[in-house]
Amino acid sequence: SVRFTDRTSETTLVKVMTDGILLAEIQRDRTLSRYDTLILDEAHERSLNVDFLLGYLKQLLPRRPDLKVVITSATIDPGRFSRHFDDAPVIEVSGRTYPVEVRYRPVVDPDDPDADPDRDQTQAVCDAVAELTGEGPGDILVFLSGEREIRDTADALTAMSLRHTEIAPLYARLSAAQQHRVFEPHTGRRVVLATNVAETSLTVPGIRYVVDPGTARISRYSRRLKVQRLPIEKVSQASANQRAGRCGRVADGICVRLYSQEDYESRPEFTEPEILRTNLASVILQMTALGLGDIAAFPFVEPPDRRSVRDGVQLLHELGAIDPDQPDPRRRLTAVGRQLAQLPLDPRIARVVVEADREGCLREVLVVAAALSIQDPRERPPEAQAQADAHHARFADPTSDFVSWLNLWAYLKEQQRDLGSGAFRRLCRAEHLHHLRVREWQDVHSQLRQVVSGMGLVVSPPPDAGTAVDADRLHRALLSGLLSHIGLRDVAARDYLGARGAHFSAWPGSALAKKPPTWVMGAELIETSRLWGRTLGRIDPEWAERLAPHLVRRSYSEPHWSSRQGSAMASEKVLLYGIPLVAARPVGYGSIDPELSRELFIRHALVEGDWRTRHHFFQANRELLEDAEQLEQRVRRRGLVVDDETLFSFYDRRIPTDVVSARHFDAWWKKARRDDPEQLTFTPEMLTTDEADAVDEADYPTSWPVGDVDLAVTYQFEPGAAADGVTVHVPLALLGRLGAGAFDWQIPGLRHELATALIRALPKAVRRTLIPAPDRASQALQRISPDDGPLLAALGDALEDLTGTRVAPEDWDLAAVPAHLRVTVRVEDERGERLAEGKDVASLQQQLSVRLDEVLTAAADDLVATGLTSWTLDELPVTRALTQGGHRLEGFPALVDEGSTVGVRVLATAAEAESAHRSGTRRLLRLQLPSPVPFVLSHLDNAAKLGLSRATHATATQLLDDCTDTAVNALVVAAGGPARSPEAFSRLASAVRARLDDETLVVVREVERILSTAHRVRARIGAERSLAVLPALADLSAQLDQTVRPGFASAAGRGRLADLLRHVQAMDVRLDRLPDDPARDRAAQSRVEHVQALYASALAAVPAGRAPSTALLEVAWMVQELRVSLFAPTSRTAYPVSEQRIQKAITAAS
Repeated sequence: SVRFTDRTSETTLVKVMTDGILLAEIQRDRTLSRYDTLILDEAHERSLNVDFLLGYLKQLLPRRPDLKVVITSATIDPGRFSRHFDDAPVIEVSGRTYPVEVRYRPVVDPDDPDADPDRDQTQAVCDAVAELTGEGPGDILVFLSGEREIRDTADALTAMSLRHTEIAPLYARLSAAQQHRVFEPHTGRRVVLATNVAETSLTVPGIRYVVDPGTARISRYSRRLKVQRLPIEKVSQASANQRAGRCGRVADGICVRLYSQEDYESRPEFTEPEILRTNLASVILQMTALGLGDIAAFPFVEPPDRRSVRDGVQLLHELGAIDPDQPDPRRRLTAVGRQLAQLPLDPRIARVVVEADREGCLREVLVVAAALSIQDPRERPPEAQAQADAHHARFADPTSDFVSWLNLWAYLKEQQRDLGSGAFRRLCRAEHLHHLRVREWQDVHSQLRQVVSGMGLVVSPPPDAGTAVDADRLHRALLSGLLSHIGLRDVAARDYLGARGAHFSAWPGSALAKKPPTWVMGAELIETSRLWGRTLGRIDPEWAERLAPHLVRRSYSEPHWSSRQGSAMASEKVLLYGIPLVAARPVGYGSIDPELSRELFIRHALVEGDWRTRHHFFQANRELLEDAEQLEQRVRRRGLVVDDETLFSFYDRRIPTDVVSARHFDAWWKKARRDDPEQLTFTPEMLTTDEADAVDEADYPTSWPVGDVDLAVTYQFEPGAAADGVTVHVPLALLGRLGAGAFDWQIPGLRHELATALIRALPKAVRRTLIPAPDRASQALQRISPDDGPLLAALGDALEDLTGTRVAPEDWDLAAVPAHLRVTVRVEDERGERLAEGKDVASLQQQLSVRLDEVLTAAADDLVATGLTSWTLDELPVTRALTQGGHRLEGFPALVDEGSTVGVRVLATAAEAESAHRSGTRRLLRLQLPSPVPFVLSHLDNAAKLGLSRATHATATQLLDDCTDTAVNALVVAAGGPARSPEAFSRLASAVRARLDDETLVVVREVERILSTAHRVRARIGAERSLAVLPALADLSAQLDQTVRPGFASAAGRGRLADLLRHVQAMDVRLDRLPDDPARDRAAQSRVEHVQALYASALAAVPAGRAPSTALLEVAWMVQELRVSLFAPTSRTAYPVSEQRIQKAITAAS
């Protein structure tokens, strides 16, 4: 009788059964009343079941004195067993064996000085086989620890080309036909390379010689990793003797041990029993189901370690089979545990079957459970691995090896239905499937169906053809038994983080190995050379969390208030055996820490106002608090408003302790407000401190009058922020009405601080006569008011009156004043959206000129025109009053140059309009008047024309066009400026027409002289070859390019053409002087470069979009005059110039 197959009857006298069958019978017949004698054979193997039976029989015999128990084994420890059964008699029966000579041949002999230290086991086996082949005929049995060692050794022996010798591997994964080869008759010598299976489980015939490396893979449970390991360990003396005995059954034999005699004698006498090296969950489950009490008191032959017992209990707790906290052992087994005890399966697989009934996938799980209970029927012979892999790959599912089992099962059932038994057997052999294991799989499945049916579990009918397996249901059921076999992909390590910090890899034969998913579970974790997960399936970590509420550990971090959720939230981390199922999940914190959640609710929702609610008291309180806080923002001083702790205490005293969230509050307040609707409402008096009473709010106005409009004023007390201080909100439409110094006087509350900062930023020579600065500021401000004009001028006059010290305009340094003391101007569109902001009104006007022009154009569309070639307008006013968006505006109409035409636009500032109107007037005059070019060309000699042709920056047409513009500009100024009426334009056109030819000719001749001189200078620069003067030449070349550039004549103006000629002539003089003293030239150039750098910095400081001032542009001419004075000292300058004068000019212009 074996599992699921019983061939006994009522007339059976002798029953041969497995230890598992006997254990199952104990559940039904505690006294084993059907038997009068029990023989336990091969007891030396000390399997888990055998040790449990020995302990049970120890308890049973006093109650069944008639029961005879016989324990047999070839290599038993008789003394231990005799003592276990109260000194039972020991009967020894001598075996019929032949003498065996034992030879010790260590892989590396420490006593042999000539031994090769690099010799390995494979070489040692080959040497031993070579030695034994000289001893006479007979087969050789070599014990090896695993499939890889067998293959390596087989390759090495084959390479020896031993005559008349067959190499025959023997291990579990070989096909049945290959395994049977070792039992078939043969001629010559056969070398059998076998795993430990040949030690006791089967007898290989004809063995005369044994080679024993002395090691084997021993199944051993790791308490740390909670997995079954298969380390290679030294075998015991009993196992070594058992191996040696294999060569003494047919004749005298020889056993070559690849280790020393000292090593042999130092080994334990007997193999450690399985109960000391395996997980005890199955035994504990059966003992608990049988009511056998505490395992620690059970009479095992060798009691297991308490830690192993604890691990077994933990696994059963993981499976939900027992409640370890139940003090009464009789009640420790749960309902699930009672079901598991009825199933003749490993507890993990049994748990899967129970869960499958709940998931509705019992039919599929029984197939998988049966597959996991047998040896894999898929064969992979060494000589046909690729072919076998191709056959088996047809059933592989990329997400689940478990589904692969189902695919194979369905295929086999279909083939078995369509083929006869012989054809089916041949199919299995052809497709590398072990036919007997397939039959065993089917038998186990059939018996499992019977067992679960007897338990009342329902197996669903087969699905319709083509219906896909519900892999999620299957995997959830499987996961219930494999919770400590899950793994999270570690991309960096290219493996999986498993339970308790273990790392495992996907078994290479798994369908998931090539594209491993993030989360997997494995039917088993086996440690060989590394820890492997075998038979894998993809899972969702949420399943594990739902299946293991009794196992997961939850921790919470970062508790915080969430206005969206209306409650305190935290980040939850869920761990299962150290694996993060959930790394950071937001969860409500109210039930976890009500006290802290209530504090967060009051502090953030009520005190700080971070709550979306319509409660009347809440809105009223926020408005009162904002009014009070605005006072601090204006005065720029903390301590005027009560602190948050005062407000917290206010709410804390009134709100019940069980109100921990917005939902709780709403439920409480719905009732509480009926009795006192004002109990949570603030009063203005409770929100401010005594210091607030001394503040005069008139010094901190909320509006700034500009003409007939009041601009909104806001405050920000945030040092370092761009808008720290006072901000005036200016609608775009009103931007053009503001003067450059519109807000220089600041608000009254900050005016004294501003005046003090201005005094402290004065040059030291001035500042030291005005100390103490705060007092001088107070005295000066008492004498002046905003009606006195610009602040800096009025303040300077007041200080001079007070102290006699004159403060020059260039002494003031606004850049050194703290930013919050300069009003921020924020320009907004009609919707109140910010367009730009800054401290300089003129810069903002320039930056937003296009947008402002659009506003003005929209407001003055009756004036706007385009495409004009003659004056068809009425009088064009200098200013125009407009209305836009409810605001009164002032626009500045002007002619604008459109290239081939002119237009009319309304511009934001008078300066912008004046510049545009000059250009527009010039373009319209040129469109109206005949070109002076023919006249000019007819009056130029060839030399002058040649000079004009030397222009490197422009064509002759462009050059003459620039000269014409220069002449027109000069004539317009001479005639009194641009016109704004038809009559004035007509008079202007007449005046320009009368003198245009002559004036243009004069300009052209001056330009020709400039170009001729520039041509000579450029030629001299190109001809110079001395390295000593290269820096000077580079400087001259850059100066020349800047002087004679496109449009240089009109840019300079008629009045400065003579200056340009003088500047170019000075370059010629510099070239004359340069060879005499290059060092002198370099010193002068350094001085020029210094002031040029200052000028460049000043230009860079001009805000983006803003044109440099006329005063700053004048500095460029001063630099050119400085060049004349330094490089051509014999030439005259237009005015006295020095580096100091230039520096002062830069300071004043900036």
